[in-house]
Amino acid sequence: MQAPKAKKIDKTLEIHQDKRVDPYFWLNDKENPEVIQYLKEENKYCDFEMRDTEDFQNFLYEEMKSRYNKDDESLPYFFNEYWYIVRYENGKEHPIFCRKHLKLENPEEILLDVNILAEGKDFFEVGSMSVSPNNQLGSFSTDEQGRRIYTIKFKNIFTGEILKDTITNTTGKAVWANDNEHIFYIRKDKSLRAYKVFRHKLGTSEKEDVLVFHEKDDTFDVNVFKTKSLEYIFIASSSSTSDEHHFIPSDNVFAEWKIIQPRTEDLEYAVEHYQDLFYIITNADNATNFKLVTAPVSNPGLENWVDLVPHRKEVLLEGFEIFKNFLVLEERKEGLLQIRIFNYLSKEDYYLEFNDPTYSAFIGLNIEFDTDKLRYIYTSLTQPSTTIEFDMAMKTSLVLKQQEVLGGVFKQENYISERIWANARDGKKVLISLVYHKNTKKSSETPLLLYGYGSYGHTVDASFSNVRLSILDRGFIFAIAHIRGGEYLGRDWYDDGKMLQKKNTFFDFIDAAKYLIKENYTSEKHLYAMGGSAGGLLVGAAMNYNPELFNGIIAQVPFVDVVTTMLDEEIPLTTGEYDEWGNPNDEEFYHYMKSYSPYDNVEAKNYPNILITTGLHDGQVQYWEPAKWVAKLRDLKTDDNILIFKTDMSSGHGGASGRFESLKEDALEYAFLCKLEGKLIKI
Repeated sequence: MQAPKAKKIDKTLEIHQDKRVDPYFWLNDKENPEVIQYLKEENKYCDFEMRDTEDFQNFLYEEMKSRYNKDDESLPYFFNEYWYIVRYENGKEHPIFCRKHLKLENPEEILLDVNILAEGKDFFEVGSMSVSPNNQLGSFSTDEQGRRIYTIKFKNIFTGEILKDTITNTTGKAVWANDNEHIFYIRKDKSLRAYKVFRHKLGTSEKEDVLVFHEKDDTFDVNVFKTKSLEYIFIASSSSTSDEHHFIPSDNVFAEWKIIQPRTEDLEYAVEHYQDLFYIITNADNATNFKLVTAPVSNPGLENWVDLVPHRKEVLLEGFEIFKNFLVLEERKEGLLQIRIFNYLSKEDYYLEFNDPTYSAFIGLNIEFDTDKLRYIYTSLTQPSTTIEFDMAMKTSLVLKQQEVLGGVFKQENYISERIWANARDGKKVLISLVYHKNTKKSSETPLLLYGYGSYGHTVDASFSNVRLSILDRGFIFAIAHIRGGEYLGRDWYDDGKMLQKKNTFFDFIDAAKYLIKENYTSEKHLYAMGGSAGGLLVGAAMNYNPELFNGIIAQVPFVDVVTTMLDEEIPLTTGEYDEWGNPNDEEFYHYMKSYSPYDNVEAKNYPNILITTGLHDGQVQYWEPAKWVAKLRDLKTDDNILIFKTDMSSGHGGASGRFESLKEDALEYAFLCKLEGKLIKI
């Protein structure tokens, strides 16, 4: 079977006296039957190229699925007289939301069975579910296309009746006021930016809903939430470099919205409440790595902020949790997360101890104020996710739940993790986390999968993966490059990998790859790169700069047509992203983006083996970006290596819906790697 060849219709795009000719621009119209036909042909070609792995993919899928408990359920948490649980039943793809009154021994009430709602639908996802303060009503939101545009509906929990109220085009979140008859929700604009907050009264049409906040600055989006104390409802309006918070009492939806601190350029802050104080995490006063301050509820402006936890140059403050007698902090030092506990009564200050060389530890769901018990999550590359209850007064720990790994094969002691420092070209040091089976020997013949992201300050921490065992058990090393653009080494690490320093992200990844080869963990013939979304941009750029470094690339829903997307203000990843990538209407940013954009820099040269995936309804990275990229690569690349492109015709940015359907995507990716390594081994 011949690879599909997309037709060319040249379109000239001009700005700043610079012309770009895009022969595949026409692929951005999914209403065009020719576009859909092209995507289907690419899917057929993918199946053809991978036909020798079809049986192996099915085996991998069943192997991955066998590690999960088919009747699994979440750890119960207690709130407002009820224990809440989300559980799965064997043979069903979707969750069941449940609760039990006062005691776990009491009968179960099913709040929402998503399996019933999803019947007959190619894609179905519940965004969120919340219960009214009087425990009688529930709100839930659904998405049937994968674009993360949710419809909110309501249910009488005691009768099972679905109410007539329907609210469309929302972010999916509904926040209940304390009167049990009003909720606040957010609408999206045509570019899917969250920009308007409305108040809805039950029993009325959405046409009657009251607009309470309109964010007109298209570089900001909005969120709405209730404080842990349940006393205030907040609207947070945020860009990537600035925040503004408004609030009202949860008991009075008609109150005037007050402001914490008006937005100021480069002033970031987030708010929680306890008694007569707001607790605010902020970068005010040049606190690059953030600090924690308090402010009186009666007058919470910046001039009244008082330092509680001062800024520290070497420690990034990522989060906090307030209790009656304790304050708990999430901190990051030299890349590793730490949990720090202050005891208000004894004035004691201490850290929890963790032993793995690389790991993730973070505060879990802690709803109660008046308790000495802290729930936190611990995981590493070798340890399954574990929820631990720590008694902050007695300093004792209790494991409440650990992720099960079924199948009878997994033993934690069979796997080894490392954290190493690689040399970057500008003198910086890039940390790499690795994991491999104890029987895997590090050598030039060892296959290694290098993963990266490196954008938005998002840090990819070392955590366990059930799915990943399928390549570790077949002799692969898995590695995470903690590159600039994330916050692994503090806020400066992020700032040094964005805007006009974005190329540091790509160069860090490339230098990490070179270091792994130099230290004999692998070689160019056995090194693979993987990244999704902005991580797809990462591996696409790395592949353009140094294609000879990699035997294979997996790019998931990749953001690769950077300039065209950032110049189109009507689609996502544009105006709200200017603080991340820059605004290409500015000539300097335009030329800088163009110099690294994977699509704009495809050349007539040899490339690695490549697997690219997307979703037709992706609202964050439109399907046409990878589609155009594939078409251009097919036209220009000079090698005979594999290039395959898979479009999920029923999903969006997050992939297939359902608990196990996404494992088929994982099976395809791992089969691709194993095919290239000659490791189509059933074990």
